Amino acid sequence: MKQDIHPEYHTINVEMTDGSTFQTCSTWGKEGDTLKLDIDIKSHPAWTGVHRLMDSGGQLAKFNKRFADFGLKT
Repeated sequence: MKQDIHPEYHTINVEMTDGSTFQTCSTWGKEGDTLKLDIDIKSHPAWTGVHRLMDSGGQLAKFNKRFADFGLKT
């Protein structure tokens, strides 16, 4: 392996969305830094089963209007 090209591997703290924390090793940040998650397994729809449709720039409304004649739920 080449010398001095690999990032430093150290211990960081990870804070979940519910406030719980754990320690892990990572190349992110510096030793002892805290990584605060916006989305994790306790809040992500893929794990919770709760899906929310977010209308970004009217795209969802535009889709519903365009395909309303196909009998899709709005």
